[in-house]
Amino acid sequence: MSNVPGKQIRQHWRKLKKHQIPDAEAILRSQEIWCMNACSRFLNRDSIKQKIWALNDHEGKISALIIFSRQSVLPVLCGHDCILPPGFLRSLGKVVIHSVQGRKQDAMILEAALEKIGLFAAETTDYDVMSIDRPPSDYLSAGPSGLVIRKPQLADMNDLAVLHAAYEQEEVLPAASEFSAAVSRMNIERIFAKEHMLVAEWEGRLIGKINTNAVTFTRYQVGGVYVLPEYRGLGIARRMAGEFTAGLVIQGRGISLFVKKSNPAARRVYRRIGFAINGDYRISYY
Repeated sequence: MSNVPGKQIRQHWRKLKKHQIPDAEAILRSQEIWCMNACSRFLNRDSIKQKIWALNDHEGKISALIIFSRQSVLPVLCGHDCILPPGFLRSLGKVVIHSVQGRKQDAMILEAALEKIGLFAAETTDYDVMSIDRPPSDYLSAGPSGLVIRKPQLADMNDLAVLHAAYEQEEVLPAASEFSAAVSRMNIERIFAKEHMLVAEWEGRLIGKINTNAVTFTRYQVGGVYVLPEYRGLGIARRMAGEFTAGLVIQGRGISLFVKKSNPAARRVYRRIGFAINGDYRISYY
């Protein structure tokens, strides 16, 4: 049902039709800063196995979307807070659902719908969505003397794999998940080949990295930010994030990321170089 007070409009979830793609894109563009992952997967929909559902009214107009991709459910509900539970979630219950992720209120609505069919989140993590659309500030003097921020080379791959494995275990994997060194190696090799990336080197050792992990209509999403624990607190993350952001902004795109609410140090780094907090994001793992 509609979330407009006093107005009842009959709505149904239906598989997205080809002729509705422009309308779906318009919805995603309007919500881009909140749903970078959904936008990226929509743009790459021909190369990955996924399904897209649209909330249709009686005239066939769509007002919300849900994308099921790579075992993740990504809702883009555009402010709806009393939608009909999507009936197709019952069929999704027959396949593996790894996560629900999106704007916090959207994720919570989907979590409640999944609970009605007996699926309960094993772990939930809340984030701040942060963004910047201008050159960063207050980063050029950060970090110890001799710190080098540069693009990685193929010869760095083994060191990159060590950094990325540590990043995945500390920042990405749910508590009950088993770490796979082979999968982690494939992930960093893909990032090296396809994404923008910088590394931090000090005294001949790679000690940090940062990369993009999604490209949408007008923005880059930054992720994979990691500094070895013994080198934290020296300004390395600020210098690395500042130089990386500066290099992306000049391409004419905005930059977005989400950072754990339980990580105040990272939030301070991004705010200091100019990122603003836009709102709440959530990932719930199943």
